[in-house]
Amino acid sequence: MKVKGYQNLAGLLVVMLLVGLQTPAYGESTTVKATWIWQTDLIKDGGEELLDFSREEGINLIYLQINRQMPAETYEAFIQRAHDAQIAVHALGGDPRWALTEYRNDMLGLVTWVNDYNNKVSTSARFDGIHLDIEPYVLAEWGTAQDQIIAAWEQNLTLFLSQASGMGLELGIDIPFWFDHYTLPNGVGFNEWLIGAFDHVTVMAYRNQVESEHGILDLTRDELELAGRLGKQLLIGVNTKEMPGQAHTTFYGHGKERMNQKLEHLSSVLDSYESFGGIAIHDIRNWQSMSDGEVIPPGGGNPTPDPDPDPGEGERVPDADPVTRDPVVRGTYIWEAHEVVQNSREILDFAKEKNLNWLYVRLDLEQPYSSYSSFVKEAAEAGIEVHAMGGHPIWALEENRPRMLRLVNYVKNYNRAVEGNERFHGIHLDIEPYVLPAWKEDSQQVISEWTANLDAFVTELKKDSNLEASMDMAVWLDKYKVTGQDISLSKWMINRMDHVSLMAFRDSAEGSNGIIAVSREEIAFADELGKPLLISVEIKESHEGDHITFYEEGAAYMEAELAKLPELLKDSTSYTGSIVHAYTYWKNAKP
Repeated sequence: MKVKGYQNLAGLLVVMLLVGLQTPAYGESTTVKATWIWQTDLIKDGGEELLDFSREEGINLIYLQINRQMPAETYEAFIQRAHDAQIAVHALGGDPRWALTEYRNDMLGLVTWVNDYNNKVSTSARFDGIHLDIEPYVLAEWGTAQDQIIAAWEQNLTLFLSQASGMGLELGIDIPFWFDHYTLPNGVGFNEWLIGAFDHVTVMAYRNQVESEHGILDLTRDELELAGRLGKQLLIGVNTKEMPGQAHTTFYGHGKERMNQKLEHLSSVLDSYESFGGIAIHDIRNWQSMSDGEVIPPGGGNPTPDPDPDPGEGERVPDADPVTRDPVVRGTYIWEAHEVVQNSREILDFAKEKNLNWLYVRLDLEQPYSSYSSFVKEAAEAGIEVHAMGGHPIWALEENRPRMLRLVNYVKNYNRAVEGNERFHGIHLDIEPYVLPAWKEDSQQVISEWTANLDAFVTELKKDSNLEASMDMAVWLDKYKVTGQDISLSKWMINRMDHVSLMAFRDSAEGSNGIIAVSREEIAFADELGKPLLISVEIKESHEGDHITFYEEGAAYMEAELAKLPELLKDSTSYTGSIVHAYTYWKNAKP
């Protein structure tokens, strides 16, 4: 790999460029062998275990996720040790929403943080680059606004590259192998632009076969040839993380020895490409956990396996300590999983300012329990009830049920492991499959799979816990019926959950198209069934019409409209409070 920005390891890199690093795990011809470290807490003790493993496996480049709240001394000690072991370290950051204009400053803040850090520490302890992992195709909006998102993403990345240029850092980014299907407004292929703009690109060729049809070679050939024409380097990324229902996308279960044999073969074939820079293995924690010789059956076994049994299966999940709070809910959503890990104090200060007593918090299941325990405890002490949150449109499909149940098992095991005042009170789902192409093709089939998955979610959650089951629900789902039953989908969902958050996205409480009007049927169902119901409103900018959101009117106007709800719904037994979507938009809203 022709490295541009490792000035801090100049002597080492001259050797790397001339002869390559030794990579005993799968051959000596590969110049770079990289890995991702997503769990930044693992370096708090100096990261010696990670560095020992890196040395053993011939790793010479680490993408290290940045927790901007962690003391600089922690990074300084780890990077110094890594450099002593001839391992370069790139600051890793990313969030799917970094492709959106409103999240641009969060991404640019990573550049500022790295620059400030590098200016404060010795040369031998500086980051060698910045690496982005931004995957906006997991956003709900991707299904309906791909062109707009790609255009905004290009603008954001252009600003990132401009701000980071001249800092002596190598700039890299992860891309999926299938991005060659997308073009920018000017007609240039998006992959071509990305490969040309960044110093190097890591192609996430997540497959476990090398030369088969749709194997790694087949999927990356176009990118390698394109990078060759542009004079750029590519790393080929492979996966070791368990992927329920998608066993073909990972080496999980194959064992290190079998994976190394395949990667050695891959490297020997790709050495003929001048653009081939090396291999990147995702990620270090899952890689460390691989056995040496385990082999899964051809085809990956059951495509939709049941979730692994809880380590404490049979042991009931202890309840969370009660939180002393106002019975009327005032809450918000924390959608960016990294916010709780990195900016917990800012969130709690905002909650205090807004008199909040309820949070839905999206979890990163790769994080250790310690990433959440202190936050939940401080929230409880402040009179705030915290519910774990997760969801994606594809969670409605039967093949993705294991992903949903993985969240359930994580939360239950978390609650078993922590103290009573550190426990989550429930799990909240946001699954909106109506953005999927499958909904347009056969909405009733999607509804059938969706309700089956929700039923499995509640069953799994309740079999050994009192955790509260809840979900977001669109106001218009009452127009659909449950497959094979004479009951509206809304009523079925309200009945199956402990509570629902009704997405009554309107910017006025009253009127023929106001919050009350669009919620009438669901409120009646909840009253009839004796189930709590929260009213969720939007303050994010919306392209569906100004009436959808309080974005134009601002926070004060929104508060005035929400203040009308208790009186307007005084005859309802189910109305329990309101939720604002979402924290990031609310804190940046007009006054």
